[in-house]
Amino acid sequence: QVQLVESGGGFVQTGGSMTLSCKAPYMFHLMGWYRQAPGKQRMLVALISSSGYTSYADSAKGRFTVSRRDAENTVLLQMNNLKPEDTAVYYCVARASPGDDGWWGQGTQVTVSQ
Repeated sequence: QVQLVESGGGFVQTGGSMTLSCKAPYMFHLMGWYRQAPGKQRMLVALISSSGYTSYADSAKGRFTVSRRDAENTVLLQMNNLKPEDTAVYYCVARASPGDDGWWGQGTQVTVSQ
């Protein structure tokens, strides 16, 4: 069992910034973030590979930055210019390979008020 622990969620006003952190027992090839808004499916936000390659959902491009600190077993999501539609539960994910479902954190709520 792999435990991923997210932190950093909370309330923020439109246009504000927030950084989410995910602590893992060790780092995986692929680490990143998904989110799930009420009544919607869980969707990819951003992924980062062990080589530093990143991929983002269109909604995150230009506003969000995913990074990893392998020495600290941590993956971060810096979110800027937040919008109400970014309100969701954000989940950390860790995958050994792209085809894996991977391990998931318990989620952290991000609420962006208008």
